[in-house]
Amino acid sequence: MTISNVAGASSWNSILANSATSTAATAVTSANTASLGSSQSLAQTFLQLLVAQMNNQDPLNPVDNSQLTTQMAQISTVTGINNLNTTVSGLMAQLQQSAAIQSAQLTGHSVMVAGSGIALATNSSSGSATGVSAVGGYNLGGAAQNVTVTVTDASGATVRTINLGPQSAGFQDFTWDGTTDSGTTAAAGNYQFSVNATSGTGAAVSASAYNLMTVVGAVPQADGSTQLMLGNGSQVAYSAVKQII
Repeated sequence: MTISNVAGASSWNSILANSATSTAATAVTSANTASLGSSQSLAQTFLQLLVAQMNNQDPLNPVDNSQLTTQMAQISTVTGINNLNTTVSGLMAQLQQSAAIQSAQLTGHSVMVAGSGIALATNSSSGSATGVSAVGGYNLGGAAQNVTVTVTDASGATVRTINLGPQSAGFQDFTWDGTTDSGTTAAAGNYQFSVNATSGTGAAVSASAYNLMTVVGAVPQADGSTQLMLGNGSQVAYSAVKQII
């Protein structure tokens, strides 16, 4: 007498493959990560199918242990993906919250962000340049034998040329004391600066300019990130801050 195999290995593999494919596709295309509840439901379905298979297997041709191991590995992989997505989602939320707190704590602080502006203040009692706010920065793509900063006014005329000499690669800052090339004191106000860097062989070294700005607030974004509101009304990401003064 032949005993029929109600849930044979081939049918089981087909059911499991379709279930795994459908679940994985849902996890990838979903706007949010799969919840723990869906993982538990999938595991429960797997156990039900496994019990049905074991109860209805052919005694003369039982399910191979290797097949059972493979099936369990497949369900573990799908469940693991769901759990991993849930964990990553939680970590992202924590990181966004941490970034928001850090951004808010920067309010009132001065930061270096990409830009070529430099503001000069003067001492109201003496009329001389204080140099306190005439601070700029730059980032070198490599070591330079000579670095020169050129400060210009609103018309583009050169006000001051500062030779900074040899500088190492990376971020550096400088201070302008308000003195012009002619030895006089420049008027208080906003200026622009550019950075020129060359190597020992005279080859150009890449240099990016950074200006000093004051953080006046933090603005939450729709995607969960936080932008810093600067004193000039512009907004930058927290990650754009090169240095905190």
